[in-house]
Amino acid sequence: MKIARINTFTERIPLTRPYAIASGAGASTDAVDMLVVRIEADDGTVGLGSASPAPEITGETIAACAHALAPSQTQWLLQRDVANYAELGQMAIARSPGAPGASAALDMALHDLQARCLGLPLVEMLGRKHEVLPTSITIGIKSLDDTLAEADEYLARGFRCLKVKIGQDIDADITRLVRLRERVGDRITIRVDANQGYDVVALQQLLHDCRKLDLELIEQPLPRGGDDALRQLPPASRQLLAADESVMSPEDAVAHGTSATGYGTFVIKLMKCGGITSAQAIAATAAQANIELMWGCMDESVIGISAALHTAFACEQTRYLDLDGSLDLLEDVATGGFELVDGMMRTLDRPGLGADLRDNLHTLT
Repeated sequence: MKIARINTFTERIPLTRPYAIASGAGASTDAVDMLVVRIEADDGTVGLGSASPAPEITGETIAACAHALAPSQTQWLLQRDVANYAELGQMAIARSPGAPGASAALDMALHDLQARCLGLPLVEMLGRKHEVLPTSITIGIKSLDDTLAEADEYLARGFRCLKVKIGQDIDADITRLVRLRERVGDRITIRVDANQGYDVVALQQLLHDCRKLDLELIEQPLPRGGDDALRQLPPASRQLLAADESVMSPEDAVAHGTSATGYGTFVIKLMKCGGITSAQAIAATAAQANIELMWGCMDESVIGISAALHTAFACEQTRYLDLDGSLDLLEDVATGGFELVDGMMRTLDRPGLGADLRDNLHTLT
């Protein structure tokens, strides 16, 4: 089957709940720019992909992403055999090295298209390893009262795993976490994400003061490139750490998988690494190095979240999900994608990603 048409469009979608992170220098995010890719085969079968570029993490602006997905940049895919989806995904990365979100959108659309052609959910095409896992839901950097109120709301909605953004003020962070643990009790999982906001001294303070808080993991405490400082920590402490910005690519995974810095977990985001094909390469390195995987996201459509979920469920090393990126969109560009009940995520028994564009979207360009 051959690729007959490729279309893209852009949407700016408000968030229901603005948030701040440490690496954003305190700035609040209240909307997300999203590009959607629609690839159609010559028999009319359609595959979908989406991109939510994160310039503060990857350097990819919305303009760069849109350029990489412009008709002049994607026409090389026309008349290509859909069955070569993995190879085409790698070619997309090679052609747009500065636009991993654009590459990811093309790659997931190609995977979606091939799975739909086969009549299989994508996870079954890739080889399922997991059926269901809980996802965390994220509380941004905010006041203590707002943190506790948001936690109450999420627990009332059935979530049992909270991810708390930290990294701007170590003392305030510890106070928030202590009070949060007192509020939710010991049955709720708490993980934290410093978004590169600490130095090793602050990290050591967090590790010391939070011994009784039973934190599940600490995501990216130090800036990318500062990982050698982790050698000062004992192995048990390093095992709690998850590399996010430090593992942007399969090459980064190889470097950290063979180093003594000792992250216990790699965080895979399709918007960072360029798509499903690259994510599987990172997962293969993690398996060889006995490193666990957490699958994260940006503020994304159910298209992108579903692509991450299907890929996560096809990887043996997957232990954690942080796939809440579509939950705070005021209105998504797509429907379906996955089932979420009491914080537990499952794929749908539908071909491909199981997601469809809304009927009331504007005309594709």
